[in-house]
Amino acid sequence: MNRNIVRGAEIIIKDWVKVKPWDRLLIVTTKKNLPEARLLKKIACTRSKSVNTLVVEDRGRHVGVFFDENEGVFDPYTAIIAATEYSLVTTKAAKKAIQQHKKFLSLPLSTNDGKSMLGYDFLTMDTKKSRLMAKIIMKYLQYSDHIRVETAAGTSLQMGKLHRNPGFFNGVLKDGKGYSSASIEVYVPIEETKTEGVMILDGSLGYIGRVDEPTKIIFHNGRIEEIEDTPTGRRLKEYMEEYRDSRIYVAGEFGIGLNSSSKCEGNCYIEDESAYGTFHIGVGRNLALGGRQNANGHFDLVCHEPDIYTDNRQIMQQGKIIVPEPVPY
Repeated sequence: MNRNIVRGAEIIIKDWVKVKPWDRLLIVTTKKNLPEARLLKKIACTRSKSVNTLVVEDRGRHVGVFFDENEGVFDPYTAIIAATEYSLVTTKAAKKAIQQHKKFLSLPLSTNDGKSMLGYDFLTMDTKKSRLMAKIIMKYLQYSDHIRVETAAGTSLQMGKLHRNPGFFNGVLKDGKGYSSASIEVYVPIEETKTEGVMILDGSLGYIGRVDEPTKIIFHNGRIEEIEDTPTGRRLKEYMEEYRDSRIYVAGEFGIGLNSSSKCEGNCYIEDESAYGTFHIGVGRNLALGGRQNANGHFDLVCHEPDIYTDNRQIMQQGKIIVPEPVPY
Protein backbone atom coordinates (compact mmCIF):
# COMPACT_ATOMS: atom_id res chain seq x y z
CA MET A 1 0.00 0.00 0.00
CA ASN A 2 1.28 3.47 -0.93
CA ARG A 3 2.85 5.15 2.10
CA ASN A 4 1.02 8.45 1.51
CA ILE A 5 -2.34 6.67 1.35
CA VAL A 6 -1.66 4.98 4.69
CA ARG A 7 -0.59 8.36 6.10
CA GLY A 8 -3.87 9.93 4.96
CA ALA A 9 -5.96 7.12 6.44
CA GLU A 10 -4.17 7.43 9.78
CA ILE A 11 -4.77 11.19 9.85
CA ILE A 12 -8.48 10.61 9.32
CA ILE A 13 -8.92 7.90 11.96
CA LYS A 14 -6.51 9.15 14.63
CA ASP A 15 -6.50 12.95 14.25
CA TRP A 16 -9.80 13.88 12.65
CA VAL A 17 -12.39 11.36 13.89
CA LYS A 18 -10.31 10.37 16.95
CA VAL A 19 -11.93 6.93 17.11
CA LYS A 20 -12.35 5.79 20.74
CA PRO A 21 -12.71 2.25 22.19
CA TRP A 22 -16.39 2.87 22.94
CA ASP A 23 -17.27 4.17 19.46
CA ARG A 24 -19.58 2.15 17.22
CA LEU A 25 -18.16 3.21 13.87
CA LEU A 26 -19.81 2.80 10.48
CA ILE A 27 -17.79 3.34 7.30
CA VAL A 28 -20.07 3.96 4.31
CA THR A 29 -18.60 3.24 0.89
CA THR A 30 -19.18 1.82 -2.59
CA LYS A 31 -17.44 -1.01 -4.46
CA LYS A 32 -15.26 1.53 -6.26
CA ASN A 33 -13.88 2.88 -2.98
CA LEU A 34 -13.80 -0.42 -1.06
CA PRO A 35 -9.96 -0.62 -0.92
CA GLU A 36 -9.81 2.76 0.84
CA ALA A 37 -12.68 1.79 3.17
CA ARG A 38 -10.89 -1.45 4.09
CA LEU A 39 -7.75 0.50 4.97
CA LEU A 40 -9.73 2.92 7.13
CA LYS A 41 -11.40 -0.06 8.85
CA LYS A 42 -8.06 -1.79 9.48
CA ILE A 43 -6.69 1.27 11.25
CA ALA A 44 -9.96 1.94 13.11
CA CYS A 45 -10.02 -1.66 14.41
CA THR A 46 -6.83 -0.93 16.36
CA ARG A 47 -8.83 1.63 18.35
CA SER A 48 -12.36 0.19 18.54
CA LYS A 49 -13.85 -3.32 18.46
CA SER A 50 -17.06 -2.12 16.82
CA VAL A 51 -16.28 -1.12 13.23
CA ASN A 52 -18.69 -1.96 10.42
CA THR A 53 -18.78 -1.24 6.69
CA LEU A 54 -21.89 -0.42 4.66
CA VAL A 55 -21.38 -0.88 0.91
CA VAL A 56 -24.09 1.02 -0.96
CA GLU A 57 -24.98 0.97 -4.62
CA ASP A 58 -22.63 3.13 -6.66
CA ARG A 59 -25.11 5.66 -8.02
CA GLY A 60 -22.55 8.38 -8.60
CA ARG A 61 -23.98 11.83 -8.04
CA HIS A 62 -27.30 10.26 -7.00
CA VAL A 63 -25.85 8.29 -4.08
CA GLY A 64 -27.28 10.86 -1.68
CA VAL A 65 -30.86 9.96 -2.64
CA PHE A 66 -30.62 6.71 -0.64
CA PHE A 67 -29.62 8.69 2.44
CA ASP A 68 -32.48 11.12 1.94
CA GLU A 69 -34.95 8.22 1.72
CA ASN A 70 -33.47 6.34 4.72
CA GLU A 71 -32.96 9.01 7.38
CA GLY A 72 -32.50 6.49 10.20
CA VAL A 73 -29.75 4.43 8.58
CA PHE A 74 -27.13 5.78 11.00
CA ASP A 75 -29.21 5.35 14.19
CA PRO A 76 -27.31 2.30 15.61
CA TYR A 77 -23.90 3.99 15.40
CA THR A 78 -22.04 6.67 17.35
CA ALA A 79 -19.61 7.60 14.55
CA ILE A 80 -19.93 7.63 10.75
CA ILE A 81 -17.33 8.09 8.01
CA ALA A 82 -18.99 8.65 4.63
CA ALA A 83 -16.19 7.40 2.35
CA THR A 84 -18.13 7.56 -0.91
CA GLU A 85 -17.22 9.23 -4.19
CA TYR A 86 -19.79 12.00 -3.68
CA SER A 87 -20.36 13.92 -0.46
CA LEU A 88 -23.16 12.88 1.89
CA VAL A 89 -22.86 15.82 4.31
CA THR A 90 -25.93 17.62 2.92
CA THR A 91 -28.29 14.58 3.08
CA LYS A 92 -31.22 14.06 5.45
CA ALA A 93 -29.55 11.05 7.12
CA ALA A 94 -26.46 13.15 7.80
CA LYS A 95 -28.60 15.98 9.19
CA LYS A 96 -30.33 13.58 11.58
CA ALA A 97 -27.02 12.07 12.72
CA ILE A 98 -25.64 15.54 13.36
CA GLN A 99 -28.74 16.56 15.30
CA GLN A 100 -28.30 13.42 17.43
CA HIS A 101 -24.73 14.56 18.18
CA LYS A 102 -23.09 11.61 16.48
CA LYS A 103 -19.62 11.95 15.03
CA PHE A 104 -19.96 12.45 11.28
CA LEU A 105 -17.20 12.91 8.71
CA SER A 106 -17.99 13.50 5.05
CA LEU A 107 -15.07 12.05 3.09
CA PRO A 108 -15.84 12.37 -0.64
CA LEU A 109 -13.13 10.40 -2.43
CA SER A 110 -13.77 11.66 -5.97
CA THR A 111 -10.66 12.39 -8.04
CA ASN A 112 -10.10 13.00 -11.74
CA ASP A 113 -6.50 11.79 -12.00
CA GLY A 114 -6.92 8.14 -11.03
CA LYS A 115 -5.13 8.61 -7.69
CA SER A 116 -6.58 7.94 -4.25
CA MET A 117 -7.69 11.06 -2.42
CA LEU A 118 -6.17 9.59 0.76
CA GLY A 119 -2.72 10.06 -0.78
CA TYR A 120 -3.05 13.80 -1.43
CA ASP A 121 -0.78 16.13 0.52
CA PHE A 122 -3.57 18.59 1.37
CA LEU A 123 -4.69 16.21 4.15
CA THR A 124 -1.54 17.16 6.08
CA MET A 125 -2.40 20.84 6.62
CA ASP A 126 -1.97 22.14 10.16
CA THR A 127 -5.54 22.10 11.47
CA LYS A 128 -4.68 24.61 14.20
CA LYS A 129 -3.71 27.12 11.52
CA SER A 130 -6.98 26.55 9.67
CA ARG A 131 -8.91 27.01 12.92
CA LEU A 132 -7.25 30.38 13.49
CA MET A 133 -7.94 31.50 9.91
CA ALA A 134 -11.59 30.45 10.21
CA LYS A 135 -12.05 32.25 13.52
CA ILE A 136 -11.01 35.55 11.93
CA ILE A 137 -13.41 35.23 8.99
CA MET A 138 -16.38 33.84 10.91
CA LYS A 139 -16.37 36.78 13.30
CA TYR A 140 -17.34 39.08 10.42
CA LEU A 141 -19.65 36.64 8.64
CA GLN A 142 -21.61 35.98 11.83
CA TYR A 143 -22.70 39.58 12.29
CA SER A 144 -23.47 40.50 8.68
CA ASP A 145 -26.60 40.12 6.58
CA HIS A 146 -25.07 40.39 3.11
CA ILE A 147 -22.01 39.08 1.29
CA ARG A 148 -20.49 40.59 -1.84
CA VAL A 149 -17.77 39.02 -4.00
CA GLU A 150 -15.74 40.66 -6.77
CA THR A 151 -12.84 39.31 -8.83
CA ALA A 152 -10.49 40.85 -11.39
CA ALA A 153 -11.84 38.30 -13.87
CA GLY A 154 -15.28 39.93 -13.69
CA THR A 155 -17.22 38.17 -10.95
CA SER A 156 -19.72 40.43 -9.19
CA LEU A 157 -22.09 38.59 -6.86
CA GLN A 158 -24.37 39.60 -4.00
CA MET A 159 -25.80 37.10 -1.50
CA GLY A 160 -28.09 37.26 1.52
CA LYS A 161 -27.50 35.41 4.80
CA LEU A 162 -30.09 36.87 7.18
CA HIS A 163 -30.35 34.55 10.21
CA ARG A 164 -27.91 32.08 8.62
CA ASN A 165 -24.89 31.11 10.70
CA PRO A 166 -21.47 30.37 9.22
CA GLY A 167 -19.77 27.05 9.85
CA PHE A 168 -16.28 25.63 9.62
CA PHE A 169 -14.86 22.38 8.27
CA ASN A 170 -11.27 21.18 8.66
CA GLY A 171 -11.74 17.44 9.02
CA VAL A 172 -11.37 17.51 12.80
CA LEU A 173 -14.75 16.56 14.25
CA LYS A 174 -14.08 18.30 17.56
CA ASP A 175 -13.56 21.62 15.76
CA GLY A 176 -16.84 21.12 13.88
CA LYS A 177 -18.82 20.36 17.06
CA GLY A 178 -18.97 16.69 16.14
CA TYR A 179 -19.25 16.76 12.38
CA SER A 180 -17.05 17.90 9.53
CA SER A 181 -15.95 17.41 5.96
CA ALA A 182 -12.53 16.66 4.54
CA SER A 183 -12.69 20.10 2.93
CA ILE A 184 -11.02 22.89 4.89
CA GLU A 185 -13.31 25.87 4.56
CA VAL A 186 -15.67 28.36 6.10
CA TYR A 187 -19.19 28.00 4.71
CA VAL A 188 -22.49 29.86 4.91
CA PRO A 189 -25.88 28.35 3.98
CA ILE A 190 -26.94 31.47 2.09
CA GLU A 191 -30.57 32.47 1.53
CA GLU A 192 -31.83 30.43 -1.39
CA THR A 193 -33.56 33.25 -3.29
CA LYS A 194 -31.08 36.10 -2.78
CA THR A 195 -28.02 35.41 -4.95
CA GLU A 196 -27.72 37.92 -7.79
CA GLY A 197 -25.07 38.79 -10.32
CA VAL A 198 -22.32 37.31 -12.44
CA MET A 199 -19.75 34.64 -11.68
CA ILE A 200 -16.77 34.26 -13.99
CA LEU A 201 -15.97 30.62 -13.36
CA ASP A 202 -12.20 30.13 -13.62
CA GLY A 203 -11.30 27.40 -11.12
CA SER A 204 -13.10 24.10 -10.89
CA LEU A 205 -16.41 22.50 -11.88
CA GLY A 206 -16.56 20.40 -8.76
CA TYR A 207 -16.70 16.69 -9.50
CA ILE A 208 -16.13 17.09 -13.25
CA GLY A 209 -12.78 18.83 -13.05
CA ARG A 210 -10.89 21.89 -14.21
CA VAL A 211 -12.32 24.93 -15.97
CA ASP A 212 -10.63 25.10 -19.37
CA GLU A 213 -11.59 28.70 -20.14
CA PRO A 214 -13.29 31.42 -18.03
CA THR A 215 -17.06 30.99 -18.31
CA LYS A 216 -19.80 33.43 -17.33
CA ILE A 217 -22.65 32.21 -15.10
CA ILE A 218 -25.56 34.52 -14.33
CA PHE A 219 -27.53 34.17 -11.08
CA HIS A 220 -30.97 35.70 -10.56
CA ASN A 221 -33.37 35.23 -7.64
CA GLY A 222 -30.97 32.70 -6.15
CA ARG A 223 -30.74 30.45 -9.20
CA ILE A 224 -28.44 29.89 -12.15
CA GLU A 225 -30.30 31.59 -14.97
CA GLU A 226 -27.72 31.41 -17.75
CA ILE A 227 -24.47 29.57 -18.49
CA GLU A 228 -22.19 30.93 -21.21
CA ASP A 229 -21.87 28.79 -24.33
CA THR A 230 -18.21 27.77 -24.03
CA PRO A 231 -16.77 24.24 -23.99
CA THR A 232 -16.66 24.49 -20.19
CA GLY A 233 -20.19 25.90 -20.12
CA ARG A 234 -21.49 23.05 -22.25
CA ARG A 235 -19.86 20.49 -19.96
CA LEU A 236 -21.49 22.13 -16.95
CA LYS A 237 -24.92 22.36 -18.61
CA GLU A 238 -24.85 18.69 -19.57
CA TYR A 239 -23.74 17.65 -16.10
CA MET A 240 -26.48 19.64 -14.36
CA GLU A 241 -29.19 18.45 -16.74
CA GLU A 242 -28.33 14.85 -15.84
CA TYR A 243 -29.55 15.49 -12.29
CA ARG A 244 -33.07 15.90 -13.71
CA ASP A 245 -33.89 18.19 -10.81
CA SER A 246 -34.51 21.92 -11.20
CA ARG A 247 -33.44 22.47 -7.58
CA ILE A 248 -29.81 21.72 -8.49
CA TYR A 249 -29.62 25.24 -10.00
CA VAL A 250 -30.25 26.94 -6.62
CA ALA A 251 -27.28 28.64 -4.93
CA GLY A 252 -27.37 27.26 -1.39
CA GLU A 253 -23.84 27.70 -0.07
CA PHE A 254 -21.06 30.26 -0.08
CA GLY A 255 -17.66 28.86 0.85
CA ILE A 256 -14.13 30.16 1.37
CA GLY A 257 -11.20 27.74 0.99
CA LEU A 258 -8.64 27.84 3.81
CA ASN A 259 -6.20 25.04 3.01
CA SER A 260 -2.83 26.53 2.14
CA SER A 261 -1.63 23.03 1.16
CA SER A 262 -4.36 22.63 -1.48
CA LYS A 263 -4.19 23.45 -5.18
CA CYS A 264 -7.26 24.10 -7.31
CA GLU A 265 -6.28 22.18 -10.44
CA GLY A 266 -9.39 20.09 -11.12
CA ASN A 267 -7.78 16.83 -9.97
CA CYS A 268 -9.69 16.37 -6.72
CA TYR A 269 -13.10 17.78 -5.83
CA ILE A 270 -12.45 18.23 -2.14
CA GLU A 271 -8.99 19.73 -2.69
CA ASP A 272 -10.29 22.26 -5.23
CA GLU A 273 -12.92 23.75 -2.92
CA SER A 274 -10.47 23.77 0.01
CA ALA A 275 -7.72 25.76 -1.70
CA TYR A 276 -6.78 28.99 0.06
CA GLY A 277 -7.28 31.90 -2.32
CA THR A 278 -10.56 30.57 -3.72
CA PHE A 279 -14.27 30.89 -3.04
CA HIS A 280 -17.08 28.63 -4.16
CA ILE A 281 -20.81 28.64 -4.66
CA GLY A 282 -22.41 25.35 -3.70
CA VAL A 283 -25.55 24.57 -5.70
CA GLY A 284 -28.36 22.18 -4.81
CA ARG A 285 -29.00 20.65 -1.40
CA ASN A 286 -27.90 22.55 1.73
CA LEU A 287 -30.07 21.07 4.50
CA ALA A 288 -27.35 19.78 6.81
CA LEU A 289 -25.40 23.03 6.43
CA GLY A 290 -28.28 24.93 8.03
CA GLY A 291 -30.27 25.84 4.92
CA ARG A 292 -33.74 24.93 3.66
CA GLN A 293 -33.05 23.62 0.16
CA ASN A 294 -33.42 19.96 -0.73
CA ALA A 295 -32.28 18.53 -4.09
CA ASN A 296 -30.93 15.34 -5.60
CA GLY A 297 -27.37 16.50 -5.09
CA HIS A 298 -24.86 19.21 -4.23
CA PHE A 299 -21.63 20.34 -5.85
CA ASP A 300 -19.40 23.41 -5.90
CA LEU A 301 -18.25 25.91 -8.51
CA VAL A 302 -14.83 27.31 -7.60
CA CYS A 303 -13.23 30.67 -8.54
CA HIS A 304 -9.83 32.24 -7.84
CA GLU A 305 -8.64 35.35 -5.98
CA PRO A 306 -11.85 36.94 -4.65
CA ASP A 307 -12.36 40.27 -2.94
CA ILE A 308 -14.95 39.45 -0.26
CA TYR A 309 -17.10 41.91 1.66
CA THR A 310 -19.39 41.24 4.63
CA ASP A 311 -21.93 44.05 4.60
CA ASN A 312 -19.53 46.94 3.85
CA ARG A 313 -16.36 45.54 5.41
CA GLN A 314 -13.75 43.90 3.19
CA ILE A 315 -12.36 40.70 4.74
CA MET A 316 -10.38 39.28 1.78
CA GLN A 317 -8.42 40.88 -1.02
CA GLN A 318 -7.39 38.83 -4.05
CA GLY A 319 -8.01 35.69 -2.03
CA LYS A 320 -5.99 36.73 1.04
CA ILE A 321 -7.39 37.47 4.51
CA ILE A 322 -6.91 41.16 5.36
CA VAL A 323 -8.70 41.36 8.73
CA PRO A 324 -8.05 42.20 11.48
CA GLU A 325 -6.89 45.40 9.91
CA PRO A 326 -3.19 46.25 10.31
CA VAL A 327 -2.32 48.49 13.26
CA PRO A 328 -0.10 51.45 12.23
CA TYR A 329 3.09 51.96 14.19
